[in-house]
Amino acid sequence: QVQVVESGGGLVQAGGSLRLSCAASGSIISIRDMTWYRQAPGKQRELVAAITISGARTNYADSVKGRFTISRDSAKNTVYLRMNSLKPEDTAVYYCNAAVQPMGVMGFRSYWGQGTQVTVSS
Repeated sequence: QVQVVESGGGLVQAGGSLRLSCAASGSIISIRDMTWYRQAPGKQRELVAAITISGARTNYADSVKGRFTISRDSAKNTVYLRMNSLKPEDTAVYYCNAAVQPMGVMGFRSYWGQGTQVTVSS
């Protein structure tokens, strides 16, 4: 069993900051990468930021570059998303996805968290 749990969402005023956390736990052999997605009402889920668990590579959506920073604590199988200069259009449910090799399985599988709501008021 592998669990992915997000935390840190909430309500913040425009221009404010939040830090989201995502922890993977359970019967894990290794993690390849972890990715933050978001989905606003009536819109498709979109990639926000991704990081390899080694931290060697990161990737950001153009809309968040320069404002959001993804980082990881590989010892804790945890990634963070620091969100600065938040805008009302950042309002969405933020989901974490982890590419995990579970025990007893060859290869990596995709696991999703339940999501955390971020609301930015104008």
